[in-house]
Amino acid sequence: MTAKFLDTFARPINYLRISVTDRCNLRCVYCMPAGGIPLLTHQDILTFEEIERIVRVAAGLGIYKIRLTGGEPLTRIGITDLVRLIAAVPEIDDISMTTNGHLLPRYAQDLAAAGLRRVNVSLDSLRAGRFRALTRTGNLDRAWEGVLAAEAAGLIPVKINAVVMRGFNDDEVVDFGRLTLAAERHIRFIEVMPLGHNDLWAEDGFVPMQEVRERIEAALGPLRQVGQDNPVLGNGPARYWRLPGAPGTIGFISPVSEHFCAHCNRLRLTAEGQLRPCLLSDEEIDLRNPLRSGTDDTELKALITQAVVHKPARHHLREGEHPVNREMAQIGG
Repeated sequence: MTAKFLDTFARPINYLRISVTDRCNLRCVYCMPAGGIPLLTHQDILTFEEIERIVRVAAGLGIYKIRLTGGEPLTRIGITDLVRLIAAVPEIDDISMTTNGHLLPRYAQDLAAAGLRRVNVSLDSLRAGRFRALTRTGNLDRAWEGVLAAEAAGLIPVKINAVVMRGFNDDEVVDFGRLTLAAERHIRFIEVMPLGHNDLWAEDGFVPMQEVRERIEAALGPLRQVGQDNPVLGNGPARYWRLPGAPGTIGFISPVSEHFCAHCNRLRLTAEGQLRPCLLSDEEIDLRNPLRSGTDDTELKALITQAVVHKPARHHLREGEHPVNREMAQIGG
């Protein structure tokens, strides 16, 4: 078994989030400007073989969890081939994906067969018109069909991610909570974060998770905390709770109001091969150019280790520092 990969604060780093494309079929208000972003060319982004090599070397250091993100990862042609390549790396025992769900009806079965274990579906409103406005191009029925397709394919548990924004969708948190009473669905509320152009995190748009929890309890009853070691839910940043008698759970992700930096276990790889030690910092380490210049695995391992050494103790949002050089769509969250 590979030894633990520890950073300078003794946090085990075992999780790599990989953005496979900056392209997306939606334009969510907190993720991308209305006019989109300057898109990378095919030559700019990492090939599947380059991604597989990074995963293989990272796995040798102690990474065993992979999450594929975008943009929208399902817009990357041949995405199931990449899943198959990663699944063949012996040390990797968990591959998941964050998606907007619109293309899942087409790909869910093939993804499961290739080795994908589960999906998180971004779904920020349960009202069709509002969903369309928040995503600028999205279709709520199609996204929900994606949830059902993932469940049918065995990509479970399906987690539904909702970014809560005051004046946009905060009046729906109780409706989302009710979804956990009807079926084993796992709703995760996320605080809006300051990245790129996004100013919705400012005081007028920001909703702390404590307020979301209080609204749900006032309407639906007391929440009971679920153990963080629950094997179904994993060991990510969400704190999970359950309503009385509910088969599903409600998770709260609070990167701003109650940051979880002390337990952060992840690195992020952008579509063009920049390794980010922290989501909420602009620091990046270039892997693409060394890869294409003939670097060997020892040198690649040293670069990945450098990212871990540079991982900060915490973000500095409260001090007014936040990343500005990329939109959320260019990082993958």
